[in-house]
Amino acid sequence: MPAVSFQSISKTYRTPKGEFQALQQVSLDIGEGEFFGLLGPNGAGKTTLISILAGLAKATSGRVTVQGHDVQSDFAAARRQLGVVPQELVFDPFFNVRETLRLQSGYFGVKHNDDWIDELLDSLGLADKATANMRQLSGGMKRRVLVAQALVHKPPIIVLDEPTAGVDVELRQALWHFIAKLNKQGHTVLLTTHYLEEAEALCNRIAMLKHGQIVALDDTSNLLKTASANVLQFKSDQALPEVLLPIARVTGRVVQLPAQGPNDIERYLATLREAGVAMEDMEIRRADLEDVFLQVMKGAA
Repeated sequence: MPAVSFQSISKTYRTPKGEFQALQQVSLDIGEGEFFGLLGPNGAGKTTLISILAGLAKATSGRVTVQGHDVQSDFAAARRQLGVVPQELVFDPFFNVRETLRLQSGYFGVKHNDDWIDELLDSLGLADKATANMRQLSGGMKRRVLVAQALVHKPPIIVLDEPTAGVDVELRQALWHFIAKLNKQGHTVLLTTHYLEEAEALCNRIAMLKHGQIVALDDTSNLLKTASANVLQFKSDQALPEVLLPIARVTGRVVQLPAQGPNDIERYLATLREAGVAMEDMEIRRADLEDVFLQVMKGAA
């Protein structure tokens, strides 16, 4: 039995301009103990899918189960299995951090769990903020509390919706160290993120959404094999030759060109040299998940 099962999920919203289909026949299973990544551009349907999983939205059609419990007909049992970290910074301004976690524990009928709360506070760098009011915390600290709230009832399935958006490097590393430890202990993790290097490093398997449909679903290692073998990367202040523009990925001064082999690289260098383009910090690197993602979103995979 999968930890989470999405079965032909569709979601249609009615707007003043007509109907908008956010999800179209999405089906996938997430196994017990898996670290699963859900990727896609803004508006692809990732948060809608998670909202349906958490019972915050109702699918127009299809069925979602959490460890065999239907999220609609058996909501309470399904929700107890989930720890959800939302994108939005939602907090109660009338309690301090420890009180917030105790209150969250009570929603799940959990009592006398101060030892676990202490471990969460320590692991997420919140120990010195335990008595601080939620209003006094920075945005990054509030996000740490959201993570602690999601984990306070020790759920077997952890759902992270953009958990590191807008947070500092220190929190990102501490969070992933702690979540990876929980995953090794058997917890199932579902992650959505725009930081593709995180997904590549952490996720065993990945699904990519585009316009509410799954356009790629495979092991991370297999997805990486679908990308171009190498990437020629360099910096330049000059405009590229027109022949290279359709295939180039340009970020500021950094230019990246996909290369299947040495012949492609030789051709690129000759074209650049003939156009008089000066290059700095040139390197040839292996393709990464970002390269795969852009290929898939362009329909190349």
